Amino acid sequence: MKALIITWTSRIRDSYWFVPSLLAIGALVLSFVTTEMDNRLGSEWLENIGWLYANEPAGARAVLSTVAGSMITVAGVTFSMTILSISYTTSQVGARLLNNFMRDRGNQVTLGVFISTFLYCLMVLRTVRNAESAPHGNAGQQELASAFVPHIAVIVGIMLAILSVAVLIYFIHHIPESIHISNIVAGIGGDLNRQIDDQFPARIGKPHDDVTERQVESNLPKAFYQTAKTIRSKGSGYVEFVDTDGVMKIAVDNNLTIRMRFRAGDFITPGNVLMLASPDSRVSDEIVDQLRATFVSGAQRTAKQNLRFVFNQLVEVAERALSPGVNDPFTAINCMDWLQSALEHLAEREMPDAYRYDSDHQLRIVAEPETFSDFASLVFDQLRPYVAADRNASIHMMEMMAKVALSTTCDSHRRLLVRHAGALRRQCKRALTDQRGMKLLSDRYRSMVWLLRDPLYRQQVLDTGNWVGGRA
Repeated sequence: MKALIITWTSRIRDSYWFVPSLLAIGALVLSFVTTEMDNRLGSEWLENIGWLYANEPAGARAVLSTVAGSMITVAGVTFSMTILSISYTTSQVGARLLNNFMRDRGNQVTLGVFISTFLYCLMVLRTVRNAESAPHGNAGQQELASAFVPHIAVIVGIMLAILSVAVLIYFIHHIPESIHISNIVAGIGGDLNRQIDDQFPARIGKPHDDVTERQVESNLPKAFYQTAKTIRSKGSGYVEFVDTDGVMKIAVDNNLTIRMRFRAGDFITPGNVLMLASPDSRVSDEIVDQLRATFVSGAQRTAKQNLRFVFNQLVEVAERALSPGVNDPFTAINCMDWLQSALEHLAEREMPDAYRYDSDHQLRIVAEPETFSDFASLVFDQLRPYVAADRNASIHMMEMMAKVALSTTCDSHRRLLVRHAGALRRQCKRALTDQRGMKLLSDRYRSMVWLLRDPLYRQQVLDTGNWVGGRA
């Protein structure tokens, strides 16, 4: 249940209708509040304020009708502009970025302000009446109702109209700014770094107290699988969220050891083994339902727990930019700069252990974690075929690898990056015909190898910032 609540809360918060709906409800409440204030205060207070104009019923209707009509028209225009800009941008940078535009607070607030102003004026307009209008329910009596003009409500309506004009000016600036490719890439890159901070180190249980006993790959004995009960999925879709705290609580409460098989972002089909729980003698049908409920799946991948999805967004933009139909290597270079930032950030983080323990140092959850190697492969292996065919992009990727290798303190990370650099150099030899470009690429590759082999050279590069030359 917790996983479902968190998932739906996230969907509602990021939806395009949530903020406008809240503002619309606020406008309805405000209309009742202001008209009630007018009922209680009357219009005598205006006599002592010379710069305020007391409206007649016809004038109040004209003002409110003009504001309401113009606001619903502008709302339609801004909505059309938003959809058109989203359609154009996603066709250029990828459909997976649609949700990034949908949850743009600027677009949501703009639409909400216009709709709210329209609803507010519409609700206030119904309360304006002329002196000859008979009160409701007294049609048969001779006494007529006096004129009623909600002066406070009308003034608030005019203020909302002025606010809407200011929001319109902001919106006209915001739309071209939000679809600028550099801002799009920077937004994804910022999200990626924030996701790394949120997800690493893993917050499910605790790793082994002895650092030497920690391991990334799981290697459970055969006895575990012989005594484990399989928990299978019932539906199809992408795993959007896994309630890891809930899994840990179930494991502790029932003295179980659980082997996780799927994680956020994976695609599941009916009958897939979500997890194994041992011993099976302690796993009742109720516990099976509870464990199955910790997984929430849907029609699309989300960034909630899936760091790979955010990496893939930047990789997709870079791949599209390097495709023959677009041929925009500088956008790809922009994406690689943010990928470099993310990999440098990730290299500093403590990678999770496959074995997670409870507070009593009992093994509770075993899950294959995502490592720096996985994310490096996600970036370099996917981009390499596209980058190798472009001189500027390939040289920049080699420099990107060298900078990540220079920033990390882990030798295994450096060796991994040198292997990726070697693969890029080999593929560029087959694809590039520019000999000068190939020489620059080879020089950077040799400098990168020396960064791995020679600590003194590495320190020299850190001190001077000049890593090309010298050892190359």
